[in-house]
Amino acid sequence: MTGAHATGAHSIHEHATDEQLLARVLQPYKDHCKYLKSARVTAEGTAGTGVTAHCTFEIPESCYIDDTGHLNAVEITICYNQMMYYTVAAAIQWGILEAFEGWTMDDFWKRQLPDILIARFASKFRRPVTPRSFSGAIEFRSVQHRSPGGAAPLLIAETAYRYHDAEGGRCDGEATLAFTGLPG
Repeated sequence: MTGAHATGAHSIHEHATDEQLLARVLQPYKDHCKYLKSARVTAEGTAGTGVTAHCTFEIPESCYIDDTGHLNAVEITICYNQMMYYTVAAAIQWGILEAFEGWTMDDFWKRQLPDILIARFASKFRRPVTPRSFSGAIEFRSVQHRSPGGAAPLLIAETAYRYHDAEGGRCDGEATLAFTGLPG
């Protein structure tokens, strides 16, 4: 289900989970590490920022440690990667993030693992989050083209994320992404 509606001078486009896209985004992950279950992507306006994904996750058991009873830093990062990859793929597929104008889906699949880097990642644990069933969101705050010192061009994306559960658990943070090996 895809929809658009206007609020004042802004249009808002919402895209429900594309199951085929989600399966392809999660393909590189081991079966027991496919935590992202759904993602509703919203884009406000046309400037290329204001893209947000609201996601649901399930972690039946940790992929690397005995049950801690709460979401931990490793799982937060895995979940962040999955919702970020899905959001970027969706933005390319639906043409809703200006910085990726001209990218094809083949460009994304080729670059998903080797050319999308987390340059900075920070988390704040407010209250323990139950990993069995929780929600998350990612927001793309800005995406800019850069060519530092005449080096190959890249995109730098500033993002924010948050997780919460039904019991009031909460974690949030920020991440800076670097997209290298740009197409064209």
